[in-house]
Amino acid sequence: MSNTHDADAKKLAELGYKQEFDRKWSGFNNFAISFSIISILSGCFTTFGQAWNNGGPVAIALGWPLVAAFVMLVGLSMSELVSAMPTAGGIYYWSLKLGKPIHGWITGWLNLMGLIAVTAGVDFGLALFMQNALQNYYPKFWNTSDLKQSFLLFLVIIILHVAINVFGAKVIHQFQGVNVWWHVAGVAAIILIFIFYPTHHASASFVFTHQINNSGFATHGGKFWWYIFPLGFLLSQYTLTGFDASAHVSEETGGASVEAAKGLWKSIAYSGVAGWIMLLAMLFSITNPDAITKGGSSSGAVIVTALGLGIWAKLVFIISCVGQFLCGMSCVTAGSRMLFAFSRDKAVPGHAIWSKLDKNRNPSNAAIGLAAAATIITLPALYAPKGAPGYPVAFFAITSITVIGLFSAFAIPIYLRWRMGDKFVQGDWNLGKKWKWIAPLAVLEVVIVSIYFMLPTVPSGVPFHKGFNWDTVQYAPIAVVVIVGGALIWWFAGAKNHFKGPVRNIDA
Repeated sequence: MSNTHDADAKKLAELGYKQEFDRKWSGFNNFAISFSIISILSGCFTTFGQAWNNGGPVAIALGWPLVAAFVMLVGLSMSELVSAMPTAGGIYYWSLKLGKPIHGWITGWLNLMGLIAVTAGVDFGLALFMQNALQNYYPKFWNTSDLKQSFLLFLVIIILHVAINVFGAKVIHQFQGVNVWWHVAGVAAIILIFIFYPTHHASASFVFTHQINNSGFATHGGKFWWYIFPLGFLLSQYTLTGFDASAHVSEETGGASVEAAKGLWKSIAYSGVAGWIMLLAMLFSITNPDAITKGGSSSGAVIVTALGLGIWAKLVFIISCVGQFLCGMSCVTAGSRMLFAFSRDKAVPGHAIWSKLDKNRNPSNAAIGLAAAATIITLPALYAPKGAPGYPVAFFAITSITVIGLFSAFAIPIYLRWRMGDKFVQGDWNLGKKWKWIAPLAVLEVVIVSIYFMLPTVPSGVPFHKGFNWDTVQYAPIAVVVIVGGALIWWFAGAKNHFKGPVRNIDA
């Protein structure tokens, strides 16, 4: 193992960095963190309503494998990149090396925005899911319409995740193994419960062809297929993200040029298959779709209508809540590494603080900073639009920001690698010549979904529409414009003069 670590340190030195982290992560640990951030126990349960209202069963049963196939193309392209350049900076470092400093600058800010948003989305989604579950059993104390209660629960969760990352630094990699097996056993249990407990099941025709449109938009002229149906893709695209974590912990992984690459693409493959089977099991348990819609179109409504409130429903709620909690823990881990690396290259305000390691060689300051930013962008959830609960607007905007930020950041180095062609020096794990068609398809998919997830999700959110209401505006594009616009202004105002690329510390 020492020879492997020596080779890893040498490879990192070639990229300009000295070995600062302990390489305690195995290939399994590396796979585990991406698998756990993808977390089908989180995304599938917290964004189920988005797909149900925008397409229904057909958007879930057919949308999931369609999206998963394209996400795999993105993952394969990134696996080749992390093999060639296994650094904690990951995505933005690749853009720096394959393009110009401005490419790395924009990629870094998009990636950081996405990691902050995914932390907020996972932890706030868990708060809403827990609140919904507890309301079924303790209605006097828990109420999903109480937005302050939702936000306070979110704060407790994110503080716990920071505490685990700061005070459990020596064993955080071991938590990832627990996380994987919890997801494997938990998902298997949920699938079996939905298959065997309900006395009646839906038909295959219902699961694969039934359409639902609760968006308020008309579906004439094929609008269902080119507008409503794609909006439902948020369930799949949001769930199958966060796999860049394998790159962010590559400086802590032994044999990173191979193990980080394998960890990245395998996390997508296993999550894609397991997630589809679990979603199909849930869909086949639905025999009263109107009850799901009346129950808020949530996964909680599916659980209660199919399983009642007995022991099996409680078990599903518990399995999912624990899985979501472990996912949020991993989000803070991965995000703190990226913030550390980006700060190491002096690209973030207060970089000296965020790039500092504690006595356990852990980026504790970065974990705190990431969580603080995630809390700030969740503040709109405290505001309730007139006549409607505020959390769906805020939550689905946060998940959209996650997808746009992360996948846009992924697309930039993938495109730059494709543009470089055969001049790109492939690592130990590579695509051979397949990059020629995989890379452009991956970039095209990112462009399409990013456009869709910035579009209004309800008619009242359409600017200049007769019933336009600022309360229902999709604020994801506003957040993206603020972040990207701010980064560009900062770049031309002076950052271009000092941000020239990776700050080499190997010489020191």
